[in-house]
This record gives sequence, C-alpha cells and structure tokens, in this order.
Amino acid sequence: MRLTLRRATLPAALAVAMAFSGSSAVAQDLPAPVDQPYQGTLGLTVDLTDAPKNIYHVHETIPVASGPLTLFYPKWIPGEHSPTGPIQNVAGVAITANGKPLAWRRDLKEMYALHVDVPAGVDKLDIAFEFLAPREAGGFSSSPSSTPNFVALEFNQVAFYPAGYYTSRIMIQPTVKLPAGWKFASSLETDTPDSATPSFKAVSFENLVDSPLIAGRHFNRVDLSPGAQPAVHLNIVGDSAASVKATDKQIAGQRALIVQANKLFGAHHYSHYDFLLINSDHTQHFGLEHHQSSDDRLFANFLTDNDVNLAAGTLLPHEYVHSWNGKFRRPADLWTPTFTETMQDDLLWVYEGLTDYWCGVLAARSGIWTTEQWRDSLASISAGMSNRTGRSWRSLQDTADAAPLTYAGAGGWSNYRRGTDFYPEGQLLWLDVDTKIRDLSGGKHSLDDFARAFYGMDNGNYATKTYTFDDVVSTLNGVQAYDWASFLRQRLDATGNTLPEHGIENGGWKVVYDDKPSGFDKTAETLRKSTNFAYSLGVQVSDKGVIQDVQWDGTAAKAGLVPGLTIVAVNGKDFSGQTLKDAVTDAKSTTTPIEFLVKNIDEYSTVKVDYHGGLKYPHLVRGDGKDLIGVIATPRK
Repeated sequence: MRLTLRRATLPAALAVAMAFSGSSAVAQDLPAPVDQPYQGTLGLTVDLTDAPKNIYHVHETIPVASGPLTLFYPKWIPGEHSPTGPIQNVAGVAITANGKPLAWRRDLKEMYALHVDVPAGVDKLDIAFEFLAPREAGGFSSSPSSTPNFVALEFNQVAFYPAGYYTSRIMIQPTVKLPAGWKFASSLETDTPDSATPSFKAVSFENLVDSPLIAGRHFNRVDLSPGAQPAVHLNIVGDSAASVKATDKQIAGQRALIVQANKLFGAHHYSHYDFLLINSDHTQHFGLEHHQSSDDRLFANFLTDNDVNLAAGTLLPHEYVHSWNGKFRRPADLWTPTFTETMQDDLLWVYEGLTDYWCGVLAARSGIWTTEQWRDSLASISAGMSNRTGRSWRSLQDTADAAPLTYAGAGGWSNYRRGTDFYPEGQLLWLDVDTKIRDLSGGKHSLDDFARAFYGMDNGNYATKTYTFDDVVSTLNGVQAYDWASFLRQRLDATGNTLPEHGIENGGWKVVYDDKPSGFDKTAETLRKSTNFAYSLGVQVSDKGVIQDVQWDGTAAKAGLVPGLTIVAVNGKDFSGQTLKDAVTDAKSTTTPIEFLVKNIDEYSTVKVDYHGGLKYPHLVRGDGKDLIGVIATPRK
C-alpha cells in the first residue's frame, strides 16, 4: 500500500488524521436556510487544463466566522429531478485556514454535508479538491463531460456552499482556467471573453449552478437573433471541425424557433440566451435546462447527417421552452431555497410533458420539422404509450411522483415497469387539452392562449414564479370554461389497458399500422442501435441480438423470450436485425412458428414463437373532423 499526503506537511496531516480518528459520529440537525444575505462573497477557481484527462482542479474560498460550520455540496439539481449531485466524483478534499489544515467530518445522515469547526480568529476558509469527471455512462452532471477536444462544466460539480442561507442570497465569483487555444461560452457575464482564464461577474450561488460553461478546441458561435434583442446564440463544440458547422438551413430553423417561441409565449424571461451544444459520440446524449442557457449534448453527426438532425431535432426546442416552463414558471414543490431540500416531482407532466408538447409544435412551426414529420413523431409516441403493458398497474401520475426512481430505472421490462412516461404521454395529454379547447370554443381559443396567460408576464424578468395544480386548472378555465380538474385527473390517474388521451383522434387523425417504418422510426433504430418489434413480435432487440425489452404477457414472452437473452440465430440463420425482419415477414404466409436459438449466460435453448401477423409500424392517417393537428402546426404570424 502506498500513502500519498498532499497540501500539508507530514506533522500537520497526521494531526488532522488524529482529529478524524478521535472524533465521534456526526449526525447533526442541519441549519435551516434563512432568506438573508450571506456575509461576504465566495471565490471559485476551476482549473480545466487537465479536463482532457477528466480531472478538474478546484479552489474555493468561503468567508466565515469562528464556530461550527456546515458545508453543502449541491444534491438536488434543478432539471435532474433526482438527488443526483455527483459528490462521488469529488476527491482530495482539503480544508485550510491561514494555511493550516482543518479536520472535517461528513454528516452520517445527510451525506452531502461536511462539518468543520472554524478556529477563533479565522475569517476565511480555503477548500481545494479535484472533480474526477466520469468516463463511464451516467445521467446529466454525472455523465462523461470531457474529451481531449472539449469540456462541459456544470458548476454544481465543483462548489460547496455554507448551510443556513438561501442559495439565492450567497454571492460567488467564478474564474475558469482553460486549455491553451480553447474557446468558451456561458451565460455568465465576463469582461474577458477572449482570455484563457476568464473571470466572471459575481452571481448568486443559485445562478452559478444555473449557468454552465462549455469550451473546446473546435468552437463555433452562431447569432440566432441578428439585429434583435435580447441576444440568442448557438454555441457549438465537438470532436472535429466538421461537427460544429451548421448549415444555412439548420440555422434558419433555429432562428425561426426563437421567433415562434416568443410569439407563442408573448414575453421572454432572460436577458440573453445561449444554447451550449456538444456534438460528440463520447458523452451521453441529453439536454439539461437552465434559465438563460441549456446544456445540450447530441450525436457527433447531428449537423452532418440530415436524418439524425431531424430525429434529434426537438432537443434544442425542448430545452429552450424550459426557460419559460420549468425555470420561470416552476411547480411549487420543485422550488427549494437550497439544493439540499427534497424536490417533489408530482407536476412533471406539466414541467416536462407540456414542454415536450410545445417542442414538437415549435419544431413544426419553425420548419425544423415538417408537419408530416411531427405527425410521424406523434404516431410513434401514441403506439409506444398504447402498448405500455405497465399501464395496467402504474398511472401516468405515478411515473411523475416516482421520477427519482423512474429516471434511474433498471433495464429490461421497461414497458412493464414504465419509466419517465410523463414526457411522451405528457405530449398526448396536452394535445388532448389543446384539441379540447379548440373544439369547445369553436376554434376561437387554444393552448396558445394558455401559454400567454401562464407565461406572458414580467417581460425580461427571470425570477422564478411558482404554480400549483389549481393554478394550472384556473388558467385553463380562464381560457375556456370546463371541468379541467376532472379532465386532467381522469387521464393522470387512469390505469388499465386503454390509452386515456384522445388528442390525435380529436385532431382529425388516427393511428394505423402497416409493414413500412416511417423515416422517423428508421433513424430512431439506427441511433439506438436496435430493432423495434414492439407492435409485432413484442420485443426490442439490440444490433448484437440482446433482447432489451419484451411486452409483458405478449406472444414472445409467453413463448419464453425475456429481456437479457441473446438471440444467436433465427430459423437457423445467424441473427441480424434484417434476418429477424425477414423471418417475421415470411411467417405471415406460413403456420410454422419462428424458431430462435437463444443464449442465457452460458446455456443455449430453442424458443418457438407462434406469430404470423407480420411487421407493424405506426402511422397517422386522416380520420374524422377538421385537421386540428395541421392547424396547430401552422406558424404564428
């Protein structure tokens, strides 16, 4: 065993170790936050010169008074909807005062809290540590965030804050040191935009966590609001020069998005806005909303492959809409005075579901998607939600209530478990609301009116304004009188085998199935590296033959196919997605079961599935009544 001592002389370090070993277990009552200014301004320096090695060096200064002090590491990160602050990646913590090390102890109940006794005569603590950015897959700020070509810094990763105060009342001034030659972008304001060590203006700790930064060797900045205020920019980094270059058509779509969003909501709630886009295959692919920016991570070929650009085209609109829905207007139970209190996710069907609905609408209105492509997306969502076997026991409301669990759900049987369905089924719920308003009002009112009433106030102000379920219902009633509380609860609380939302039908369309996948579904299979037989055999299979999901009590499940098995061969031929598609197609004209050779760890067996219905993929075709989906997709003048 090798022992390495850092940031202290050997005698001092031994003294600290003795203090640790002699201290009793710590589980204290944590100080309740108060809404008053913290005395002094924290300082934060993040050295990212080793970011290509996945190491961030951090130095923080905190003004203090003598006596017991509790420091928090951000735990509940807005937008992550779970206690996911990546404290497990913090290492080498050393707290000093006047150059001397201080003993600290983690709270035994609140693992994100550190306790330290500040000696008399000390007015400032220095905290040094490393953030060891993960290389393996993880969610949001726990995901891989750096390569030799770029870094994404979420400031919740690299800062502690003193307990006992609202984070909105704790001021902090950040500085970042970048690798040589890298350019950066952030919604934080700086007087040194071209510096390798930019120092930013002091902000509240709350706003620091809400203001990520990206930097990279390959960097592109696009003005999305030329000649207009407030300014909106698209900032792009990636692993190659080609990955950061947007086409004129792509830029036109994003510029139209800004125009259409502001027409929809009737007000904005940022002084400027920055999309922070990473295009890479070496990070997780997601978006995380912030009030004046968004952390957007997409595929390396997002800008160079038209099919991928279309399939992932709603990520930027989704995160942009969050500036209004989720950041400016936020469910009351999702607002907390610090990042330690538990956030409650019961209204995520508004926060995320309504955002998902509007991102599809805005993608169509701005030309990022055609109306037909939006319909293809709705068809895929409707089919997926209609075939959720977990609907028999788990309501849409429970997928939101249990979000800290559903975000981190285990693999396999995903349709039976149900995951974060408040996103896709939330789209169907709000399409149902929109078409109902249009029907009840004879086309005089729509969900657009709700958008203006709910978000179109306090123009330019980005102080959070909270809401409750009753506020949503009241605003809907202000747009169109109806029993909206019952309407929503019937759909949110429903269990059973029938999809409770009817917006597609009320919008003049219906879902049908045939053996031809839409372009949307083809690209989705390519990106997911899997083949989807959910609506035929009732399975989803990876390109390597691993069964990822099976419809509970479906034909394949009853025959013995379950998640985790590997399909080695189909009807005596080596497995591939196309081989299985051919077998399903051929079975339509025979009575012979499809024969699978499968591997379960190290045991092989044969499974016969008696299915003869052919391939099935969802599409929308015109139904009865007016084409309201087409009306909804029409750009606002």
